[in-house]
Amino acid sequence: MRILVSGASITGPVLAYWLTRYGFTVTVVERAPRLRKAGGHAVDLFRPAMDISEKMGVISRIEKMKTGTDRMTVHRPGVRRPVTVDLTKVFHATSDRHVEIMRDDLSEIYYDATRDDAEYVFGDSITSISADGEVTFENGAPRRFDLVIGADGLHSNVRRLVFGEESRFSRFIGAYLAVMSAPNDRDLDGESIVHIDVGRMAGMYGARQLDDARVSFLFRSVRELDYHHRDVRRQKEILREAFAGMHADVDGWLALLDDTPAFYFDSITQLRMDTWSRGRVTLAGDAGYCPGPAVGGSTSLAVLGAYVLAGELAEARGDHERAFPAYERAIMDLVQGSRRFALTAAKSLIPGSRAGLWALTQGVRLVSALPAGVSRAAAHLNSKGVRLHDSMTVKDYAATKGI
Repeated sequence: MRILVSGASITGPVLAYWLTRYGFTVTVVERAPRLRKAGGHAVDLFRPAMDISEKMGVISRIEKMKTGTDRMTVHRPGVRRPVTVDLTKVFHATSDRHVEIMRDDLSEIYYDATRDDAEYVFGDSITSISADGEVTFENGAPRRFDLVIGADGLHSNVRRLVFGEESRFSRFIGAYLAVMSAPNDRDLDGESIVHIDVGRMAGMYGARQLDDARVSFLFRSVRELDYHHRDVRRQKEILREAFAGMHADVDGWLALLDDTPAFYFDSITQLRMDTWSRGRVTLAGDAGYCPGPAVGGSTSLAVLGAYVLAGELAEARGDHERAFPAYERAIMDLVQGSRRFALTAAKSLIPGSRAGLWALTQGVRLVSALPAGVSRAAAHLNSKGVRLHDSMTVKDYAATKGI
């Protein structure tokens, strides 16, 4: 049985691993000419996604490539003494098994685990999908597949072709995220420097395996801004306007925008769809249920979703009319929980008032100051809050034989 997966970032390779394990023939098509290796930005894997990665045999590589960031220094306007945060304690409070890793490194690890078993086609994109599985491409010849899975991110091409324009399903939740690469002129090793103000946050961090550093920006907006997601010049203009005059450090980072080799900018947007499946096509990861980049645990949710989708297809022996509804039932509560968490997190991470700014800094200071056992015990009482992504459970498909 032939399955086409669109997207070779995180969700696509995880799908390819499990689908080929169950006996499906998998082709992964990716618009980029090669696997992206610009470093990306840091993402989090929580316990359920770590457990799945261990089953895939890649956990040692993931642990080896973790960023190693364990300290954060937080600067606030008008306050001379910064707050120093022990991130190790913060992470231990939120997760029993957690790794922060650069997104492109994680993508490469999953890709390497599947490249010998699945066909990867780079530099191409789907242009049409017929009801009977005929697929046309921008560059390659038409091909027929039994199923098509869109794993191509928030701005999914497959979703647009099958379900309609993104605007029908997206919900802006009031903030924007940007990430750029910059020279590590402060020799950051295991440390993050953050400047936070009402409605905006900017910070620089390094990673053990990076020669440079990453600068991330988060800012609130009461309305959606007018730009195209591929218009980089306009995105940089917006960023300069949002962070002008915040601090000398931030001004210096903004001055590097025109020369940075890697830049990402997007709204923090949720996707709200009643179903992710139509006919022979379904969606996985951010393409179907993005809870909000940077605030909703989308990377871990994508790994779980891919694992469940492949498992349900195997249990149904490829019968998508059984597998797709079972897949949606299995992860719907996880998706809805992530959405709710993201709405709260977006407001908390980017305070809208001086009081909120004070509460955020005092909260992280307290967690950092408490003994690790105390903070972890307190966090365990809140499985729908800070422990949400660690508390997610899905079926164990270990005994599934596939087709």
